[in-house]
Amino acid sequence: MDDKSSKDKKQTDQPRAENAKQQQLDHFRIRDTGNPLTTKQNLKVSNDSETLKAGVRGPQLTEDFYFQEKMGHFNREEIPERVVHARGYGAYGEFECYQSMSHVTEAGFLQEAGKKTPTIVRFSTVQGPKGSYDTARDLRCKGVKFYTEEGNYDLTTIAMPVLIIQDPMKFPDVMHAYQNKQDEGIPTATGAHDRFWDFVASNPESIHMVTWIMSDRGVLRSYREMESWSINTYIFMNDQGKGTFVRFCLEAG
Repeated sequence: MDDKSSKDKKQTDQPRAENAKQQQLDHFRIRDTGNPLTTKQNLKVSNDSETLKAGVRGPQLTEDFYFQEKMGHFNREEIPERVVHARGYGAYGEFECYQSMSHVTEAGFLQEAGKKTPTIVRFSTVQGPKGSYDTARDLRCKGVKFYTEEGNYDLTTIAMPVLIIQDPMKFPDVMHAYQNKQDEGIPTATGAHDRFWDFVASNPESIHMVTWIMSDRGVLRSYREMESWSINTYIFMNDQGKGTFVRFCLEAG
């Protein structure tokens, strides 16, 4: 066979090889064309990224049954503490109130300077599953439980002042995107796979937090030097019924 015939044979064989590979991959592809997203009750869902609000900027309405269903599935059926925050360390200690905050709140443990309250703090990673390493670039979290005379007060904080999403409807989605890939389990942290970056590209509000994660704060020197901010802003009420918006910032010791 001359050189020209060999070249022609390679050109004709190439399309057949590609088609064979596509046919092999078709066995694993899922096509959802014509299959709309539905609730468990088979009702069509028109918006899977925003909660139902009263007005453009909220507040969120409790009548948003789809949000309750989506979060309920994530919380109860997926066991999120095994999905996210799977690795952690705990430390017991005391919280001491340095200044009376009675003008802001009626909470007993914040009423007088010098009052001490037993606490336990849990430091954790977010993405890495059980058995992952601690040195990966990741968002860290800090959960604080105050054992007060009036009951336990739980506070959830993260190591950065911004959150990757704006609407809570997207929380299960970003957690699924950030986890290690179920088919291979790699990587065990940092979200270094296409699925996570596809989410970032499709949700521009996430770029702010990704920028923080890519800074020096994404790799902690130690948990002792970890600052954290409460994810939510709270309303504290004083004995006069006056409300004050409060956000916690826990500084490094």
